[in-house]
Amino acid sequence: MRPDATAKALLEPFSDPNVVAKYTDGPRRFVPGFSDLHRMTGILIAERAPKNARVLVLGAGGGLELKALAEAHEGWTFVGVDPAAEMLKLAKRTLGPLGTRVELVQGYIDDAPDGPFDAAVCLLTLHFLDADERRRTARQILRRLAPGAPFVVAHSSFPQGAEERGQWMSRYAAFAVASGVDADRAAEGRSKVEAHLHLLTPEHDEAILEEAGFSAVAQFYAAFTWRGWVAYA
Repeated sequence: MRPDATAKALLEPFSDPNVVAKYTDGPRRFVPGFSDLHRMTGILIAERAPKNARVLVLGAGGGLELKALAEAHEGWTFVGVDPAAEMLKLAKRTLGPLGTRVELVQGYIDDAPDGPFDAAVCLLTLHFLDADERRRTARQILRRLAPGAPFVVAHSSFPQGAEERGQWMSRYAAFAVASGVDADRAAEGRSKVEAHLHLLTPEHDEAILEEAGFSAVAQFYAAFTWRGWVAYA
């Protein structure tokens, strides 16, 4: 999982300790149902994974999903992978005592252990990658999963027609403002997303998972500019 130059412009702030220090409160203000997304992720994994599941979490910097999953499922252990050292430091602080069940790896999907894992999670991450790299990353995740293991993925994905895209991005910014984000900051966030993220339609995202080799791909989450799927190895 290696982002191109444009996506790196968005990732770079995650190496800034001052930016990282303010990270944990941000996602819930921009992502509707952020905590519920974590809860649903755990439910979907638990449908098939054993009580002692080993779970791969790609894009784990900050540790928010790691903490939520570890608190809800005491028998699970995790490998969390993220390219930003500062974000991994934050994950370690966020996890506290739960960190004894988590191995943190700095890098991309190619740096993750081979597995096999009982499940994989990738939240708010794949939109940093173009379609080809997204497909390759999904294949590398699949390669690390046990047969039938669930993969839960969610990121920015919404209709990309000229008029539709603008309307949905306006809703993205409006939700942030309604959640307490300063209007100027929300507008800046919108501009960065439009300029740097690789935004695909939900249909394209679903097709990428199928092309990567996942089966029974099903959307379980839709919230303004965000979509989530569960698929199986």
